[in-house]
This record gives sequence, structure tokens and C-alpha cells, in this order.
Amino acid sequence: MTYPVPWINIPVRTALAIWYQWTTRTELPELSKVSVLMRQRNKVENTLRAMQHAGPGTLQVISDFDMTLSRFAHHGKRAPTTHNILDHRLLIDEDCACNMRKLLKIYYPIEIDPSLTSEQKIPLMVEWWTKVHHLLIQQKIQRDMLAQAVQESGVILREGYEVFFDRLAELQVPLLIFSAGVGDILEEVVRQSQVFHSNVHVISNYMDFDANGVLRGFKGPLIHTFNKREGALLLAAPLPELRERPNVLLLGDSLGDLAMADGVAMADGVARPHNLLTVGFLNDQVEERTESYMEAFDIVLVKDETMEVPNAVLKFITSGKDAK
Repeated sequence: MTYPVPWINIPVRTALAIWYQWTTRTELPELSKVSVLMRQRNKVENTLRAMQHAGPGTLQVISDFDMTLSRFAHHGKRAPTTHNILDHRLLIDEDCACNMRKLLKIYYPIEIDPSLTSEQKIPLMVEWWTKVHHLLIQQKIQRDMLAQAVQESGVILREGYEVFFDRLAELQVPLLIFSAGVGDILEEVVRQSQVFHSNVHVISNYMDFDANGVLRGFKGPLIHTFNKREGALLLAAPLPELRERPNVLLLGDSLGDLAMADGVAMADGVARPHNLLTVGFLNDQVEERTESYMEAFDIVLVKDETMEVPNAVLKFITSGKDAK
């Protein structure tokens, strides 16, 4: 499915970049969709060729989860995030759910506000997630109820996710999932979707349960949208599966997600990655954020709820040179 771009509200230089994209031949027809924006098409194609030439043995994929691998919306309704899934009467009461929704209304607009810097947002993101975690701990959530809550949540991954996960597993390409959500819920979603393969690694906020399976806290440092660089350096860089894989395909829906590759760049003290291709899902506030996303990401997908473009990119990189 493709979506019209609001031309009237797009800056002139952005419109020129889109026009150039449409009038230049691409090796991947999926990159010519109306929902695909690129500032530097030549750079994208050169990076794709370099990564293809290096082969799948040099590739790793780093991805956000909520609203990146999972859908932002489905049939006109917002799809649940890992935190939204916790809003289930099996797990929390109505007062807690109400308070979590109030916090969402306060802090989510701050998270996506293009007028604020990451430095300005960080203390507020810490404040948000700390408050949410405190509310959840008070609910004494039971671990054995998580699977049922996920099953009944209506969470849905992007169309084509099976192809994406399965191809990476087939080629033994590591998939590193960073999430500011709840790792226990994330893993259960992937498990129930039957794509939790051995090459999948998750870095997220994990619940800490007592001997009776009751939530008593959260493990490790807090991970939020704008400190994924620290998470990458602390938790991703030491993974042996990522060594000798200097080419990175990165997927995210937030400008903060771009820092997820920093763990690769610092691993073993070597200046890496050799080749980095970034794909950004622009799900919300399109008119306000198109320009900043095109400046930051190599490929921007506007209101695209599928994995069509990432799958095409992955197929090209991991296939023979004549593959299209």
C-alpha cells in the first residue's frame, strides 16, 4: 500500500529530492514507492552495492521494536506497544491504566517534538519511564499472566515480518533488537509470532520477579528512546556474534534510534561500521517531521505499515550481484 505525500507542506529542497528520486533509475523498484523518501539516492545505491559485495557474512541488523517491527496502526486504530500490552486487566487495575494513559498524553508529544533536542528530552524520558515502572511495580504483576495478556492484546507485527526474520535466521545474520519498552513482553510477542530464532538478541527493560513470580522491580539501567547509544556500548558491543560484521542495516522510527549502531562503531576500538544504511519509519506528525527524518535517515518510509522495503533491501544485500 502507498500513501500520498502532502506536497504543499513539504519544503522546496525536499520536494526536489523526491523529484530526483522519481526521475533516476533504481536497482530496487520498491524504492520508487510514493511512500519512500530519500535525500541522497546515489549514496543509498552505492551503500547497497558495497554491502552486497561484502556479503551476508559481514552484515548485522539493528532494529527498534515498537512502531518499527510492530505496527504503528492497524485498520485506522493505533496498535499497542509493549507498554500498552501491560494495560490489561489481567495485569493492572483501572487506576493504574488511567495513570499510564495520562503519562502518555504528557510525555509522548515531548518525545516526538521536533523543536526539542535529544538533550532536552532525555531527563523527561527518564522521568516518564521511571514513573511508569513505579506504577507497574505497585501492581504486583504475575509473570505467568504475561503470555495471555500478549495473546489478547491485538499486537501485530508489520506485514511481511516473517520473511524478514526467517531470511536473517536462514543466513545466520544477527538481529539485535533495541527497545525502550518491556523486554519480557517484547520477547513474548516475537515468540508467539513464531520468529524468535537463535540469531535474535534483545536489549530492553526487563522485569525482575521474586521467587513467587511477582514483579518486584526492573533489572539493569533504564533504556529509553534517547539513551540507546549507552545501551549499545554497554550491552551490544561485547556480543561475540557481532564481531567481524562491520556492515549494518538499521531500522527505527525515532531520531534517537540512530544511536543504536554506536556499539558497532566502538567495538574492539575499531572505527566501524564500514557501511551503514538507515531506514526510518515516519509514522506520525508527517508534515512536521519529514524534513528532519530525511536529513537523518538514508531511507524514510512514510506511513508504511509493511516490511516491503526492508525485505527488498535485505534480499538485495544478501543475494548475488544480479539479484533484483
